[in-house]
Amino acid sequence: MNVIMAPELARSRRLLTGYFAGLGVVMAVWGARMPAVQHAAEVSTGGLALVLLAAALGMVAGLQAGGRLSHPARLPALLTSGAIALAACLAVLGVCRSLESLLVAAFVFGVAHGVLDVAANAAAVRCQEAHGRPIMGRLHASYSLGALTGAALAAATAHTAHTVLFTGVAVSAAAAVGATAALTRTLASSGLEPVRNPAAHGLGEREGLSRPRFWLLGVLAAATLLGEGAAADWASVHLHDLGASAATSAAAYGLYSAAMAAGRLAGDQLTVRFGAPAIVRTGAVLAALGLATGLAGSTIAFALLGWTAFGLGLSVTIPSLITAAGAGGPRAVATVAVTGYVGLLAGPALIGALATVTALPHALLLPALLAAVVATLAPKALEKTTP
Repeated sequence: MNVIMAPELARSRRLLTGYFAGLGVVMAVWGARMPAVQHAAEVSTGGLALVLLAAALGMVAGLQAGGRLSHPARLPALLTSGAIALAACLAVLGVCRSLESLLVAAFVFGVAHGVLDVAANAAAVRCQEAHGRPIMGRLHASYSLGALTGAALAAATAHTAHTVLFTGVAVSAAAAVGATAALTRTLASSGLEPVRNPAAHGLGEREGLSRPRFWLLGVLAAATLLGEGAAADWASVHLHDLGASAATSAAAYGLYSAAMAAGRLAGDQLTVRFGAPAIVRTGAVLAALGLATGLAGSTIAFALLGWTAFGLGLSVTIPSLITAAGAGGPRAVATVAVTGYVGLLAGPALIGALATVTALPHALLLPALLAAVVATLAPKALEKTTP
């Protein structure tokens, strides 16, 4: 393996931090101003659901395509093209005025998101292995911080037309990608590629990732992301049902997100000290107990503490699962991500269905139970995980 100078590694890490943060900003701006998109295009709630479904289907297609294309030599091109396409689609979504145009733009937006997601995570795995120590948590924390920044930007420009906001963010993102394109191209030749068996190129075929373990990683990713989807869509509703004000209800997801970002920032050092299996197991136990306690407490204070503990507890799980999947190469990273996003996309709807036949607090016990499952199975899935 080539010897890489510390400045070159640091530059690669900063570059990837920017990609993760930018992705978080774009996704948060799109999600926060979705009601304005719906109003401008005069789309019903059912129509908006179709738009979100189109974006989800596009993302799955993008993840799969990105996994097939993510050879190390292609990663720079996938990063730049995926980021520019995502920015362009955001601008287009801002000017869509019909359901048909929204469906097409949302699908392409999802494809670009999926390709960029796989490329960024595949490059992050290589960068982490070149460092020889965990950095995945901080990279994923930059996504969380980017999402918080995007949400704050959307709130601050609430009285500005969403078209202006989308275009401004898109132009800024594309300009940033263009300004760092030369640096991005060096990722393919910087020696970040760890030593692997060149004959191993299929799913789970690389040393250290058996097929049963590979699928276990996917199942745990789905369980974890179901919880993240539940927090995004139901935390505020849960607080509202307890009688919280609109501001306090919104604070539930904000506290969850802040706790997740903080946990990811600290997660790398904790992983070095205690190992990924122990950290993920402990975090999952905290998530399960915290959310269950918050639901059982039936008070606003307990609920806020419960969602905060849930975010902190889940914070290190996805970075650790992606790191473990990296032993199988980009296709393994992509497939674990696709499996995980099934939980993210299906989870909120499943919880809503359960809430119709029982009560919302009872339905929200599902992510708490799944966090307990993660705590039980994580040591097996993450054994011998190294950066």
